[in-house]
Amino acid sequence: MMNLVRLLSLVARIGADARDSSDIRLRKTILVTSSLILIFAGAIWGMLYSTFNEPIAGAIPLSYSFLSTISLLAFARVRNFPIFRFIQLLLILSLPFLLQITLGGFISSSAVVLWSLICPIGALVLADLRQAFRWFAIYLGLVATSGFLQTYTRASNNLPPEFVTLFFVLNISAISATAFCLIALFIAQKDSAYNLLRAEQEKSENLLLNILPKEIAHLLKNQGGTIADYYDQVSILFADIVDFTPLSAELSAREVVETLNEIFTQFDSLVDEYGVEKIETVGDEYMAACGVPRACPDHAHALARLALRMCAFVATRPARANRQLAIRIGIHSGPVVGGVIGRKKFAFELFGDTVNTANRMQSHGASGKIQISRATYELIKNDFICESRGPVTIKGKGTMETWFVVAKK
Repeated sequence: MMNLVRLLSLVARIGADARDSSDIRLRKTILVTSSLILIFAGAIWGMLYSTFNEPIAGAIPLSYSFLSTISLLAFARVRNFPIFRFIQLLLILSLPFLLQITLGGFISSSAVVLWSLICPIGALVLADLRQAFRWFAIYLGLVATSGFLQTYTRASNNLPPEFVTLFFVLNISAISATAFCLIALFIAQKDSAYNLLRAEQEKSENLLLNILPKEIAHLLKNQGGTIADYYDQVSILFADIVDFTPLSAELSAREVVETLNEIFTQFDSLVDEYGVEKIETVGDEYMAACGVPRACPDHAHALARLALRMCAFVATRPARANRQLAIRIGIHSGPVVGGVIGRKKFAFELFGDTVNTANRMQSHGASGKIQISRATYELIKNDFICESRGPVTIKGKGTMETWFVVAKK
């Protein structure tokens, strides 16, 4: 078994190039292996014909073996796969035809021209469909020519009748086996390419779903054009790590990234758990929404539960640079406009006063607190304990009455 593996490894290195793709490497291995088998078969056939006093017929398969060996050695040296492939296909196409004419036609030669069928089938596996069609057309032309020349060839040869029958069996069996193997390889290549394509498509889909909500991704793939919609029942959450800018000045770049990655990765898990949509992260700020692009009757409740879990998680994190981590969260509810912006590095964005107000709830909030507007308070007050903060002056909004979410009732 080890010797076979070693032999196949040696065969695979013939004509190999470090720049070859996996597909080209496979095609080279198939052609080299097939050529070696056919060189051996040609030598056997040639000696058998010569044994029965058919020296010209014997010289043809022996010539095939010789020429094929020369082209194989040349390929091992210069590594020109297209030329090597062309020579091998030409040899297996033309020499069986010449052998059939020499032996006296279809019956007397045991239909040896069938070996030429390996040429177009091999082209399917080793080249492309266009080349395979060309080789197949030439093959049909040679078969038709054999039929036309049948009356001009000699009526018999020196081969015993039982030998002619034996060669019928050998030719049909060997050609059938070779054709089957080549077609099986072709199908395997096709299936492999399809599976790779499907895997890449799944990767692309997963990547797209990491960027966009699945409903928006579906529209982008199938609809195109401008994607925008109005959502009238939405809650928006902004979460910001308190004093992260001065903290980051005391941490290494790696520590900054590791800290944010740890926190935001947990936030991503919580977002999935509560059926909320992550919108974006900008620096140390995390934005999420509920009710967009899928309608959600309890959108404000979902974000309130999410916010409580976020605060609880950050509170358990160890101090960094002697600073205890804390988070500030703001939530507001109302209508928004959502859409995909740009053609490169696109993203699903939300627009409107609701977004601005939610951001102000966060920026004017307090460390470790979840500040909400009246709109959100009215939606969740029966299910959450909320502490009134009273009137608060909000930049760009004037005085607003706000509440802190304390806990679930």
